[in-house]
Amino acid sequence: MHLNELAGVLKTTGDENRLKILCTIFDAKKVCVSDIASTLHLSVAIVSHHLQTLSQQGLVTPVREGKNVCYELQKTPFVADLKKFVCKYR
Repeated sequence: MHLNELAGVLKTTGDENRLKILCTIFDAKKVCVSDIASTLHLSVAIVSHHLQTLSQQGLVTPVREGKNVCYELQKTPFVADLKKFVCKYR
């Protein structure tokens, strides 16, 4: 990962709601948009927007399950390190 890519990822993860979403996925391994919205008391539209941004940065991957879209973490060293760091401060 180059510095400009790292800067983009860190900017993306600098949002409190996105960190909460990542923590929810860290705990569940794979979770649907509506479940995240319910858990965090956010609208589905807001969660969906944040997940799209996280997906564009390569942190999560969408998985269609029937009518639902669920998300799981990318299996990268950066995501593993992020999990250790983020979960430490919850």
